[in-house]
Amino acid sequence: MKFELLKKPPAKEESIYKTLYIKRPLAERVEKIAAENKTSFNNVVVSMIESCLKEDT
Repeated sequence: MKFELLKKPPAKEESIYKTLYIKRPLAERVEKIAAENKTSFNNVVVSMIESCLKEDT
């Protein structure tokens, strides 16, 4: 599934902290995508989640 990385959210957008426990190989794959796109691990994960939720609706 292809997804598009998000731009940084507006500073005033409300956010919360959540903890995820994921397998090391998956985290390494996400870190690689983040490095290749010069963005954060968090931005990649949020982009993936939003992409999946958008396709589901």
